[in-house]
Amino acid sequence: MAQASAADAGTIEIGGDLTVNRLGFGAMRITGDGIWGDPPDREAARDVLRRAVDRGVTFIDTANSYGPHVSEELIGEALRPYAAELVIGTKGGLVRPGPNVWEANGRPEHLRHELEGSLSRLGIERIDLHQFHRPDPDVALAESIGALAELKAEGKIRHIGICNADEDQLREAMSITPIVSLQNRYNLDDRRSESLVDLCEDEGVAFLPWAPIQGYDGNKVLQGVIDRTGATARQVVLAWLLARSSQMLPIPGTGSVDHLDENIDAVTIELTPDEVAALTDDAA
Repeated sequence: MAQASAADAGTIEIGGDLTVNRLGFGAMRITGDGIWGDPPDREAARDVLRRAVDRGVTFIDTANSYGPHVSEELIGEALRPYAAELVIGTKGGLVRPGPNVWEANGRPEHLRHELEGSLSRLGIERIDLHQFHRPDPDVALAESIGALAELKAEGKIRHIGICNADEDQLREAMSITPIVSLQNRYNLDDRRSESLVDLCEDEGVAFLPWAPIQGYDGNKVLQGVIDRTGATARQVVLAWLLARSSQMLPIPGTGSVDHLDENIDAVTIELTPDEVAALTDDAA
């Protein structure tokens, strides 16, 4: 398969003024086991980041909780000074007591503290896209989103997004401040956000699926596409996501240059309308 560029996936506008290529990179997996601490080889992780940009990625998704802090640090080390077209989105609102442990903290003072840390680690003065990582059941959503809106008014955030939200939470957040992205779990097997994908398309909100390359084992429709195209399962899943909605911005993550190259080559796969419909309708 000929080497492709993330630009071949086309582009998407975030917030009306940020245009990025529609295959991004998720920077969670460049950390250690359990998304905790350093990766086995920091230079290898930096190589993955540089390779992503070399292959046309113009949107990188990270979070202060990845490591924690490690992912943002590596991005700063590998990619500064940043290319003019590169957009880095980060997230706040979770705390990490240990490996594979994620706890919500949506208190305004905590979100402000996290934001300041992200700015410092990334070496920038404003976050282009800051996403609230998860609504906190112990804090009113209006307080958390309101805190981010204040930081936006101060010029420290350009655009605000939300993650792991249901429709009511998304609409409440949108009533407080413009919300330009929604990042929820979505893949062939997990369709709980199916209606939200359609809502984002109607509203012009970018939908960032997390865990996008999961849930495809035993999918007969997928196997048929693999047999026709000669592509890998990962590539077909990414091609389906790109075809599913024009507002879909897949952000597959990896700590491997080889997997990165495989993911980006997915943009060369052309699915038929019937294949897209069948994959969308077949959750198993």
